[in-house]
Amino acid sequence: MEIFQENITGVNTEGNYPNVPLKVLTAKSIIGDKVHNTKDEHLGDIKDIMLNVQDGTIEYYVIEFGGFLSLNKKYFAIPFNMLRIDSARRMFIFDQPRSVLEEAPGFDKNHWPETNIHYYDYDSNATWTFW
Repeated sequence: MEIFQENITGVNTEGNYPNVPLKVLTAKSIIGDKVHNTKDEHLGDIKDIMLNVQDGTIEYYVIEFGGFLSLNKKYFAIPFNMLRIDSARRMFIFDQPRSVLEEAPGFDKNHWPETNIHYYDYDSNATWTFW
């Protein structure tokens, strides 16, 4: 009966985050969502979601950053676990200063990375950096 009630109400009553209504999202509903940092600075929009077809996991989100009228835009492969959802504001949070993306090279939109390992690394403080 509890599972039936969850399906009607959309409220999750078990797992790591009980009573949190947000449990699954469609890719279509995520693409285009805004990405901000913890200082509420706009970092870009989710352009796409890259799936690993071998194991069914999300490899990374593609974030489109900056630019104006298709000029000077940058694209970044951001690992799935480095974004968190702010469901109340319908956006994602990437805990990095805007200056990190301003200074980082990004990747060519016509040559997306096969894997995000070439574009990020974690330092001892679990921040996102380039090598």
